[in-house]
Amino acid sequence: MDSLTQIVLGAAVAGAVAPARHRRAALLAGAGLGTLPDLDTPILWMLGLDPVGHMTWHRGPSHSLLVLFPLAVLIWAFFHRRGGRVTEAPKPWFWAIVLALVTHPLLDAFTVYGTQLWWPLPPAPAMWSSVFIIDPLYTLPLLVVCIVAWVKHWRPAAQTALVAGLAISTAYLGWSLVAKALVERAAEQSLAARGLQDAPRFSVPMPFTTFLWRVVVMTPEGFLEGERSVVVDEGPIRFREYFSDSRALNGVADYEAVRRLRWFNRSFMKAEVRDGKLVLSDLRMGAEPDYSFRFAVAAREGEGWREIPPEQLQWPWDASRRLPSLWRRIWTTPTDDAAGAAP
Repeated sequence: MDSLTQIVLGAAVAGAVAPARHRRAALLAGAGLGTLPDLDTPILWMLGLDPVGHMTWHRGPSHSLLVLFPLAVLIWAFFHRRGGRVTEAPKPWFWAIVLALVTHPLLDAFTVYGTQLWWPLPPAPAMWSSVFIIDPLYTLPLLVVCIVAWVKHWRPAAQTALVAGLAISTAYLGWSLVAKALVERAAEQSLAARGLQDAPRFSVPMPFTTFLWRVVVMTPEGFLEGERSVVVDEGPIRFREYFSDSRALNGVADYEAVRRLRWFNRSFMKAEVRDGKLVLSDLRMGAEPDYSFRFAVAAREGEGWREIPPEQLQWPWDASRRLPSLWRRIWTTPTDDAAGAAP
């Protein structure tokens, strides 16, 4: 999730469990601890990793529960020995520190990017993909109650506000999982009619909302893409067909960057040739034809391919045009022609 969300989540959980007389200190400490795992980003840049390495190591060791829990114990022990607030109330502060740290990767796992909760163990990153990376309906209640708690300080109203804000935000995550289940059920029914009920697929909310979803289904020729509004849509999901150069992708399957990407995104990739280079697009973040992560991994050489250092590619897309249309799509079911339904 975005930094503001992680800051207010860390502040809220720490402020809720710390003693009332320490609440402002807990809000500040929780805000700092809540954003601490994302400090891996500047570290990765300083290490000089290639773009694929940078993408796939972000949300890695610094987001592992096997790292963060011991780190929380060390931080608590350090301040406990120094005296002060942690020594006055060791148990509440222990849980304030632990929760401010571990809720960060747990919340990240609700997005589609991928969070390595169990690094250094080998499972693929968790991508529960039920909320977008920025979702105001999740963040705003936490921001409001943190402000209230700061103003009210030690008063009981501060504790009440923090608990209420955490309850609302948690309920919203619960709703996101319900919405995802509804979309997945509709997708399964729609794909069964096409004989694709067992095809690899994922669903992910569209930007800033859990009311409109995108479903991507991998096929031997490429992939299908469709949308589902949980507000107005009924009946089958109407999918559009897109080509992906699976032959070229299979030809470079043993390249290190390709292996790393396949592990990280579970092979939800589009392969295409552009200007003599093989470009892999992560299908999870974006929508056809615009994606956040594209990497050139090979260059054409005769009838085959030559491995090259990964290059991250970007080309412009018109967000000012697409975002309003996505908002309208929440409330409107398109006609068959507008949906561009695949045969």
